[in-house]
Amino acid sequence: MIMAVSKEKQNGILALMRECGDIILSAHAVETQSGAITVKPGEANFVTVYDVRVQEILIGGLRALFPDAYFYAEEKDNSAAAPAEGLCFFIDPIDGTTNFIHNMQCSAVSVGLYENGVPVFGAVYDPYRGEMYHAARGKGAYLNGDPISVSSRPLEKALISVGTAPYNRAHADQTFQRMCRVFLRCADLRRCGSAALDICWVACGRTDAYFEDVLSPWDYAAGALILKEAGGEVTTYAGQPHKPGEKASILCSNKVLHQTVLELINE
Repeated sequence: MIMAVSKEKQNGILALMRECGDIILSAHAVETQSGAITVKPGEANFVTVYDVRVQEILIGGLRALFPDAYFYAEEKDNSAAAPAEGLCFFIDPIDGTTNFIHNMQCSAVSVGLYENGVPVFGAVYDPYRGEMYHAARGKGAYLNGDPISVSSRPLEKALISVGTAPYNRAHADQTFQRMCRVFLRCADLRRCGSAALDICWVACGRTDAYFEDVLSPWDYAAGALILKEAGGEVTTYAGQPHKPGEKASILCSNKVLHQTVLELINE
């Protein structure tokens, strides 16, 4: 049996995320701060002291709300597989770290909660816009408390977000070939730099689809539930649901164009 996350605990999660958003907003000139940035394995894969601080606050606060939960978070050792049973949080403390370092003001805090491998709650907070997206399983999706839904635009009118999988540059050629095929059929493409926000923008109808060759589970766990509750579709490039804790490709969209875009990116 899958539990419902109480309104009280939902509000606790959202309040914690807003607190973390204030930390992000307090950061200035991160790129010039001595010792503020380190490099992780992979291409252009950075972590800042703010990522670490936000993650520590999130895990501490969430553990107080959910003492029995497991935490699968970007800036910790995730060598153990995400558990198939019980509660598991997927956390990205600052999704869009490179944007954050460059003061692009396009980054987000992302928290997804799964129970027995099923998403039950997700929230994504954009502190720069003051926008909180959230969804509980079976209860719809919301932006700052107002219901949201995906668009119904067809492909020729669609604005489509793309990701370059910057930490996995072996995918570069096929990534840009996919972009070209889709670009020739849609209105235009956009590159945001935060997967969590890309997914939420599809959920609220600002854009109509988003795809990227490789994402980690903390990148999409929260956004995928928000997108589904907003009436959209989300799959891997193989057209399959994501497995909890897996690194995978992603395509999310409104229901009008999902199959067509799926075919284009797989040509």
